[in-house]
Amino acid sequence: MNDLLTAAAEIHDFCLARNWRFCIIGGREVARWGQPRATQDVGVSLLSGLGREDEFISELLNHFQGRLPDTHGFARESRVVLAQASNGVAFDIALAAFPFEEQVIDRATSFEFADSITLITVSAEDLVVLKAFAGRDQDWSDVQSIVTRSASSFDWDHALRELTSLSELRDDTSAVERLSSLQGS
Repeated sequence: MNDLLTAAAEIHDFCLARNWRFCIIGGREVARWGQPRATQDVGVSLLSGLGREDEFISELLNHFQGRLPDTHGFARESRVVLAQASNGVAFDIALAAFPFEEQVIDRATSFEFADSITLITVSAEDLVVLKAFAGRDQDWSDVQSIVTRSASSFDWDHALRELTSLSELRDDTSAVERLSSLQGS
């Protein structure tokens, strides 16, 4: 088993043991839905809600080493806990609170990766929405890979509806237009 998968299993099991609502997101999941690619960290979306962030941050940092001199303060400000697994692999743990983030976690499903390692991971559609909204070149490469690989079952209506809602927050529909252009390809 590789270091990244070992780290993903470690944070996954930690969250499950606490009955936390979460899912694994990021580069690792592109391998489930699209073309595998090299990635250096494990992304997690952890439903903390609003007002209880310190409880989650403290629990995480009591178990995992932070990656910054003031990881707790950074996490409180940014809503992202930057920690690392026991093997040194980085975690980026987003503290989710908004309805879309909660729905992403609710729609996540289990997937067996290797060596009987099963992780709760983001859906293909929600991963596309998150990546299209982020909008970096690598994200769009991942989007193309995901929609190509899951073309027969991909829920375009869901992805476009959710991306439209998010895009309205920043008054920029270019990501929606770009994703729509992939629908026919």
